[in-house]
Amino acid sequence: DEKSVVLVGKGIVFDTGGLQIKPKPAQPGMKRDMGGAAAVLSAFGAFARSHKTTKRPVHAILCLAENAVANHALRADDIVTMYSGKTVEINNTDAEGRLVLGDGVAHAAKHLNPQVIIDMATLTGAQGVATGKFFGALYANDEQLEQLVVKAGQESGDLCHPMPYAPEFFKQEFQSAVADMKNSVADRSNAQVSCAGQFIGNQISDWIRDGKGQWCHIDMAYPVYDKKDERATGYGVGLLYTVLEKLSQE
Repeated sequence: DEKSVVLVGKGIVFDTGGLQIKPKPAQPGMKRDMGGAAAVLSAFGAFARSHKTTKRPVHAILCLAENAVANHALRADDIVTMYSGKTVEINNTDAEGRLVLGDGVAHAAKHLNPQVIIDMATLTGAQGVATGKFFGALYANDEQLEQLVVKAGQESGDLCHPMPYAPEFFKQEFQSAVADMKNSVADRSNAQVSCAGQFIGNQISDWIRDGKGQWCHIDMAYPVYDKKDERATGYGVGLLYTVLEKLSQE
């Protein structure tokens, strides 16, 4: 019955863009689209091996898939039912990460009795525009958790910065005539990082609305790799480990 902490990571092991395929120059390097899941797994493993005392159970969920071109791949106009029970009209097959991540947070809310859910993902190109190569972008429903994550970033060196949290402004971007929502925004100039985070939040909207816990989405699409040598940076491991340390002390 103890309230838990759940880490959820996006793990797209390769992202072609699906049937709405990425152009040739955009595909190399898409093996790094599992950076969120890699950080979650590594931080969770390090925290377990540290044998630190924690008042709460800690869980990790890795949302693993490949976004490939195949006869069974998602098509634009498909309607899928998410784990949350909500229906989603596919209008962008290259917005796949939020589908698996949305199922991950919904599973956490339903089965793991969470007080805190933190998801991490290489989710949007807009993150690079919003916070750049060295700062992850946060979208959180709770100011206390948001400040804790920012502080953990400063201490660990995995820096991050909050985005506006305003579901009433962002939910409209996903309006669909045939489903509960679409999977990609109508207006790409309307705070895309926050909107993408809100899609994840839509899958746990009842849990959030009922005040059952704290949620923070971390978009780290650009800090996850070094463009100069094309290698992963390991961003997110230190951040999540430090967050777990801080939450274990509460």
